[in-house]
Amino acid sequence: MVIKQVLLVLSVTAALALSGCSRQQSDWEKTRATNTTDAYELFLKKYPSGEFSSQAQARVKELYEERDWQKARDTDTLDAYQGFLKQYPEGKWTEEARIRVENFTLASAPPNGTPSNGTPSNGTPASGEAAPTPEAAPPKPAAAMKPATAMKPAVQKPSAAAKTPAAADHASRKSAGSYGVQLGAFKSGADAANHRWAKLDQEYPKLLSGLSPTVSQKKGSSGSLYRLQVANLSEKRASAICKTLKAHKEACVLMRP
Repeated sequence: MVIKQVLLVLSVTAALALSGCSRQQSDWEKTRATNTTDAYELFLKKYPSGEFSSQAQARVKELYEERDWQKARDTDTLDAYQGFLKQYPEGKWTEEARIRVENFTLASAPPNGTPSNGTPSNGTPASGEAAPTPEAAPPKPAAAMKPATAMKPAVQKPSAAAKTPAAADHASRKSAGSYGVQLGAFKSGADAANHRWAKLDQEYPKLLSGLSPTVSQKKGSSGSLYRLQVANLSEKRASAICKTLKAHKEACVLMRP
């Protein structure tokens, strides 16, 4: 008789346990289908130490980070990204936020007196960049000589191209692809610039097809700045690249000849 009662109690306990597990499983599936912070927090309140509690806590954290990241992207300011990094120093979007913070140095990277090729106005090339090739000095005129005869030399009229050398040079450089784009400026090092290119190349394969980037180092009072650039582009393609990237809130600066 006693054995029967014990077996009955065990059977009832097992049935209740199975019922509880089945209910928790069902509630978890409903929560996952809803997939909101409110749903997960309600589940955790009901099952604070249940079988799926750790998964629910992790998902709540992910959803809050995604929400705050979207806010930072919509605001798109230096303060917004820095605030996000302070709140999520090791999250899913942390690396992207750091890159965007560094890209805000783009506006101040080329000083007013600095040409787009990175050479300061004093003629000294930035560190890591090739020095410009000096132009050959014009030949010195020969000493004046008296004509052997009284005959005047024939005067040749300059060609149209010779009249406007600056315009001809500008047209030649423009057609040869002397424009470029700067896609980022990074304080953390060249690896950050290379990582940025890999990400952009993956997200915009058609836009950046066939291009080879360079990372130039520029030293300043606050340290080195590593600039991600693509040179030797036509004006049309360089403008199209910046237009597309800016439309997706990506950093891009047009580098003119």
